[in-house]
Amino acid sequence: MKPLAIAYSPPDMDRSSFSDLIRDHHQPLLAYARVLAGHPERARELVQEAFVAAWQAIGRFDVTRDFGSWLRGIVRNKWREDCRKHRREVVLGDPEMVRLEEAVRAWSASAGEQGLLERLADCRSKLPEALSLAVHAYYDEDRDGDEAASALGIPPATFRKRLERARSALRLCLESN
Repeated sequence: MKPLAIAYSPPDMDRSSFSDLIRDHHQPLLAYARVLAGHPERARELVQEAFVAAWQAIGRFDVTRDFGSWLRGIVRNKWREDCRKHRREVVLGDPEMVRLEEAVRAWSASAGEQGLLERLADCRSKLPEALSLAVHAYYDEDRDGDEAASALGIPPATFRKRLERARSALRLCLESN
């Protein structure tokens, strides 16, 4: 017989405490959802749906489990539910999902999700303005290359070169830290 999981509903788990947990896991969870969904907007929707479901089920969270892993499981279930509902082909099968989960766990354990994101934010702050604007338009505003180039008032080729230089600078900065 399988042992029962311990249900956990901490007396101090109010909205503020839950918000702190969510804030700590938001960016890594968004990256995970982006891999599953393949589209930034759908990834954001999956993460929001997962946060609502997590809040509703927080009393059943097993404290022996990792909170990030639990949230990824909720996102995975929401994604599969969405695929079934819209009759979408599931691009990732169970073996790929297992490998993705193992990669996320290894990354979380070695680099530390928050540490990496803080280092990335620090590296971004050191970029020259032109490169920083390119990164912001592409990643933060989810614009494609042509939209970002138009918004910045530069030719698409110039935008692509700036983004390439920004990525290279960020990679070097992260590797040196």
